[in-house]
Amino acid sequence: MIVMKRSLPAALAVPAVATLALFAGGCGTSTTAGAGSDGKVAVTAAFYTLQHAAEQVGGPHVTVTALTPPGAEPHDVELTPKAVAGLGSAQLVTYLKGFQPAVDQAVATVGRTAAYDVTADARLTLTASDDGHNHAATAPDPHFWLDPTRYAAVVTALGERLAGIDPGHADDYRANAKRYAAQLASLDADFTAGLAHCTSHELVTGHAAFAYLADRYGLHQESIAGLSPDTEPTPAQLASVTAFVKEHRVSTVYSETLVSPALTETLARETGAKVAVLDPVEGITSASAATDYVGVMRANLATLRTGQQCQ
Repeated sequence: MIVMKRSLPAALAVPAVATLALFAGGCGTSTTAGAGSDGKVAVTAAFYTLQHAAEQVGGPHVTVTALTPPGAEPHDVELTPKAVAGLGSAQLVTYLKGFQPAVDQAVATVGRTAAYDVTADARLTLTASDDGHNHAATAPDPHFWLDPTRYAAVVTALGERLAGIDPGHADDYRANAKRYAAQLASLDADFTAGLAHCTSHELVTGHAAFAYLADRYGLHQESIAGLSPDTEPTPAQLASVTAFVKEHRVSTVYSETLVSPALTETLARETGAKVAVLDPVEGITSASAATDYVGVMRANLATLRTGQQCQ
């Protein structure tokens, strides 16, 4: 039986106004939201992948504020009063409803018409139970960005949002969105080709973050924890995953960058599997394999090709 040992990252305790490090990436990143006194559109993004999308689409015409600092696990981020107050002067607030309760509450309190919930454009069609476990009833899986085609849909929609807010630069926003969506289409094509011929299609992960990736590329996710990595699995779930790894002769199980690898390492010891790091791209840190979304996803592809024994 696996012994549950999990220590949450210290970054969870970091306030949302902490200074963003170089790893935030992109143009004009800020930690203090405000109407553009510099003539730029003030955008607040709830977490890294929405921040990155806003930076790619907005380019030099936007100043982007991230509510989740680098190194913080975004599911349970806490906002300071200053961060909440800053939402009131943002011209666009982009977030994913249901993913971060503190952000949902802040957006509801501010009541901004500028709030952009990406849920519809992201097409959240999968749930936590899609990996065979009832982790959280039928809660939608929020990790849409691990399917580059869903992420591209949000990028395109964001281009239209910014074009409406700042018509003078509408052509730039739409061109930037088209350019980045093309990069994501190329990434998707590489994943499709790279994972087309794999010995193993069983993807055993630390938490249920990879359902969209698995669904897109013909894999089956089997996770230890649920949608939130700080949710402790039950003994029955642990026993089930252990039996699954042994039955399917899974050679590699995957831990993450922002979460303690204790459970995954214990699972590996009990089953003889190896441990590799698969990044859910919830934040870029010095431990990340690259400095932006595309780079980390390409590193994920290389990891998967080795772990799933792909030709």
